[in-house]
Amino acid sequence: MENDPVRIASYMVASSILLALVISLAASFRGGHAPSLLKALAVATLISVIGILFGKYGATFGLLWQIYYSVPALATLLLPPVVFRLTFQRALVYVVLAFATAPLIHAAFFYALGWDEYMPFLHLPRLTR
Repeated sequence: MENDPVRIASYMVASSILLALVISLAASFRGGHAPSLLKALAVATLISVIGILFGKYGATFGLLWQIYYSVPALATLLLPPVVFRLTFQRALVYVVLAFATAPLIHAAFFYALGWDEYMPFLHLPRLTR
C-alpha cells in the first residue's frame, strides 16, 4: 500500500460504512434489534482503522501476510457479534455477509485505485483498454 493518506483514508471510510451496514443488517435479521447506525459505525470504524493500519504496517515491517491479514480479519469476524451480543443465528448471518462483502470491497479498490496488495491469495486480472 502506498503512503498516500487520501487513498488510505478513503479505504477506511468505505470499509467502515460497509461494515456498519453489514452489522446492522445481520443484527436486524428475523426481527432482531439493530444497533443504532452510529454505534455500528463506531465499532466498524475502530475495526477498519486499526485493521488497515495493522495490515499496512505489518506488511511494511515484514510480517507474513497470513498474520497481517488474519488478525484484522479475525477482529472483523469476532468483535461485532460480541459487542452487539448477536444471537448465534444473527452472528452466523453476520459472518456470511462479512465474508461475502470483503472480496467485493477489495476488488473495488483494486480496480478503482490500483491497489494490488489487498488480496494476497487471489490474483485479480488487470483491466486493459
